[in-house]
Amino acid sequence: MIAIDERGYYGEFGGAYIPEMLHANIEELRRQYVDIWEDDAFQRDFRRLLRDYVGRPTPLYLAERLSAHYGATIYLKREDLCHTGAHKVNNTIGQILLAQRLGKKRIIAETGAGQHGVATATVCALAGLQCIVYMGAVDIRRQAPNVSRMKMLGAEVRPATSGSQTLKDATNEAIRDWINHPEDTHYIIGSAVGPHPYPDMLARLQSVISEEMMQQLAEQTGRDAPDAILACVGGGSNAAGAYYHYLNRPEVRLIAVEAAGKGVHSGESAATSVLGTQGIIHGSRTLLMQTNDGQIVEPYSLSAGLDYPGIGPMHAHLIASGRAEAIAIPDGEAVRAAFFLARKEGIIPALETAHAFAALDHLAYSADDVLVVNLSGRGDKDLATFIPFLDENR
Repeated sequence: MIAIDERGYYGEFGGAYIPEMLHANIEELRRQYVDIWEDDAFQRDFRRLLRDYVGRPTPLYLAERLSAHYGATIYLKREDLCHTGAHKVNNTIGQILLAQRLGKKRIIAETGAGQHGVATATVCALAGLQCIVYMGAVDIRRQAPNVSRMKMLGAEVRPATSGSQTLKDATNEAIRDWINHPEDTHYIIGSAVGPHPYPDMLARLQSVISEEMMQQLAEQTGRDAPDAILACVGGGSNAAGAYYHYLNRPEVRLIAVEAAGKGVHSGESAATSVLGTQGIIHGSRTLLMQTNDGQIVEPYSLSAGLDYPGIGPMHAHLIASGRAEAIAIPDGEAVRAAFFLARKEGIIPALETAHAFAALDHLAYSADDVLVVNLSGRGDKDLATFIPFLDENR
């Protein structure tokens, strides 16, 4: 059975490896998050905001032209239609309600592609709370539209200028901030990573994706489970939500699609499941790209949301145990998949999400198979990245 244990582990992966200064914060979360999640008043507030503010349920769309091309029935779970343009807001809605119940007045977050930063800034504006978002200096340049959105929403965007100046480094800076402000601050982590209870908390908050998927598939196909679910994985929050209600249904293939960057073995990749070994990063034991002496290998991906050197502990366990299949997609294939979806279905996906669509070319399936691709975000933020490829993708 795939489940987290009382110590916060999925098999060998998970736990809480934290500085002493954060022990009280993590313990407070660990003691209270399940009770808060199961509280009727929390669920009413959470579901109301998901419905009336986020716009859920998101559609499960039958992509007829894509299905005809691949010779299988392909549905798209339209998380790109959520308010703010991605699945990230499911989590930030839940965590801002949690922070309010814990009496926190100051919110910090990290972001790579900017979607989590925008979603955090959005809910902080909604709640009237101070918001500080850490973002790698490289990502600030390549995701300028999302930086502007965060600032318009009232957030302060602080650049991370160490290391590769991307998501890993933004996370480091956010943790340093939390250490310096432990009493009044809640850290809204954006993916299914970090110390326990964050991975499980993120999975629960995002599980609305697979909850809706089950109901929508039953309505449209007469069965509540697909043959396979495809989702891109950096840290893994959208995949955690898409997989959640199918974790213990082995008949459903779980396809985790990572970023191969310039090639899995090129030295410029983020294919953690292939290149990673067990290690500790940002508070949990997981698969991690590292040298023999434990130094983190800098990840690379054209997509700002996937260039993370680790992977969430739930996903590490799913892949290591064989429950999930990992596929690594290089930059070029992801870009081509984004253009292909745009021309086939009139939907421009986020570059992160495009990796999941590219994986369709690497799978074997039959005409009777039903596949769901979790369309985790829209591609507005990536237009500057796509524009140089317009001529070669006409």
